[in-house]
Amino acid sequence: MTDMASNPPPRRRHGRRRGAEFALYFTLIFLLALPAACFGWARDVIRRRTLNMLGPLARAWAEADRMTPVIFSV
Repeated sequence: MTDMASNPPPRRRHGRRRGAEFALYFTLIFLLALPAACFGWARDVIRRRTLNMLGPLARAWAEADRMTPVIFSV
């Protein structure tokens, strides 16, 4: 029996390459998510009284990274 844990087969990339249209939508969603992320970050800083959390740019980036593939999956 073959031990696949020590020498797994190479993974193939599935899906399409991210192109200019993806970058355009990502940028638009990022810019729209930025004000809400800043507000949410400021609210969390006041509530928790700590800066040990994701900043507004990371939050907006994560939101755009979640939403853009949903648009292209339809």
